[in-house]
Amino acid sequence: QVQLVESGGGLVQAGESLRLSCAASGRTFSSYAMGWFRQAPGKEREFVAAIRRRSDSTLYADSVKGRFTISKSNAKNTVYLQMNSLKPEDTAVYYCAAAQGTGLLLSYEYDYWGQGTQVTVSS
Repeated sequence: QVQLVESGGGLVQAGESLRLSCAASGRTFSSYAMGWFRQAPGKEREFVAAIRRRSDSTLYADSVKGRFTISKSNAKNTVYLQMNSLKPEDTAVYYCAAAQGTGLLLSYEYDYWGQGTQVTVSS
């Protein structure tokens, strides 16, 4: 089993920044592509960002492109989501996920999930 634990969520004002962390354990971290999803109350889970296993190239949802940055540290078995210029519509529970396959955009393509961390952006 791969265990993922998110941290770093909190309450911020619009325009401010926040960094989320996802610590992985159980399997070799570098064996997986990593992604971030979010889910607001009453909404479906939404893709946010992903980083590929080999190339470390990144993908972003249009809604966060230019504001969010995903990165990872293989040495620390940790993936990060730097969130800048936060907007109230970014308010959601943010989930870290790990994928063994090549797909990265859809939730069913991921094999392991963390429990989530709450991000609330006030206006």
